[in-house]
Amino acid sequence: MSFFQLSLIAAVALLGPLLALPRKWHIPVVLGQLLAGIAIGRTGLGLVDSSDPTFTFVADVGFALIMFVAGTHVPVRDKAIRPALGGGALRAGIAAVLAAVVGVVIAFAFGTGHAPLYIVLLASSSAALVLPIVDSLRLTGPKVLTTTAQVAVADIACIVALPLAVDPPNAPRAAVGAAVVAACAAVLFFVLRWLENSGNRGRLHDVSEDRKFALELRIQLALLFALSGLAVLGHVSIMLAGFSFGLVVSAVGEPRRLAHQLFAVSDGFLGPVFFVWLGASLDLRTLAGSPQMILLGICLGLGTLLVHGSLRVLGQPLPLAVLAASQLGVPVAAATIGSQLHLLEPGEAAAMILGALISIGASTIAGSRAARTFSEASSEAAGEGPAGKGPAGKGPAGKPSEGGPATAAGSPEPAA
Repeated sequence: MSFFQLSLIAAVALLGPLLALPRKWHIPVVLGQLLAGIAIGRTGLGLVDSSDPTFTFVADVGFALIMFVAGTHVPVRDKAIRPALGGGALRAGIAAVLAAVVGVVIAFAFGTGHAPLYIVLLASSSAALVLPIVDSLRLTGPKVLTTTAQVAVADIACIVALPLAVDPPNAPRAAVGAAVVAACAAVLFFVLRWLENSGNRGRLHDVSEDRKFALELRIQLALLFALSGLAVLGHVSIMLAGFSFGLVVSAVGEPRRLAHQLFAVSDGFLGPVFFVWLGASLDLRTLAGSPQMILLGICLGLGTLLVHGSLRVLGQPLPLAVLAASQLGVPVAAATIGSQLHLLEPGEAAAMILGALISIGASTIAGSRAARTFSEASSEAAGEGPAGKGPAGKGPAGKPSEGGPATAAGSPEPAA
């Protein structure tokens, strides 16, 4: 990859903010970046090579950072997250049961014999897509928090279950890798909490701010990349490493200055590179000569919407239920692993991607609908304050919005 190609990637990624600019459209920034990648990648003009090692590695760094920032946005220290986790896990479990029924029906109808794989696909959600949508549309409130927990639980569970469904012989190795990453994240939590409680982190922060060293950012990135390296060695997704470390930092308490720095690095450069790479890696042309696989993709997409949309009967608002159906990382990983191991039928990998794109389109519309009810702007209009709870000028738990750790679920404002 050359600097000219990197310049092109950065330029086309601006399509995301351009499409999201009209507030009345409620379009997430992620969608424009994906469409830009599709336009210049394998499906479109072929101006960039998604298999380029440098491009792929930078995209992986962006993915790890996106998931890390997403994890830091989960208000772990907020007492409201505990019931939200329980409700989210329950919904994710019910969705998995429904996915088992629909997945078996689809596999039987098309005769592929890949029911376990379809079950994982139908049950999955994409925290990498949903959390940026929630942030960009500023969705808040208890129901949004429960949906966020549901998406996180479903995504992590399906990432862990995917090797068992696609490549059973290597599933034990992936399980060990996931356990190692989780154990290391737990150790980091206790170490960082000790540094916070002892005051050492505060002293480091003061020196870093006074001398402009950005020490906290450097240390956090080093730890994030180390966990990501363990994930790669353990044959598990770096999504698990990034999100788990983000949860650790959120639980300990993230300084606002660090949140501003991470926001700039992620949303300003590495995040857009990842989404453009992802769009560029999709080859939708393989579906042109296979009507059966097109139908399979449509069934997978609609089946996903049916599985997650059915949770409406449990009281989940329909826009949030459809938003939770958005999937990305699991279908891409399934298509990649299945193609490499020659386990899929011709066009089946593209069909899974088509199903994911249907869910993404539906979640974009659902996000727009949800923004009318659950956004900060609608909450302020209702007199609930900028976070949808408590009086104006307070954070999610009625805490002052200035100073202290940044634990709110929304994206931080960019540093001046």
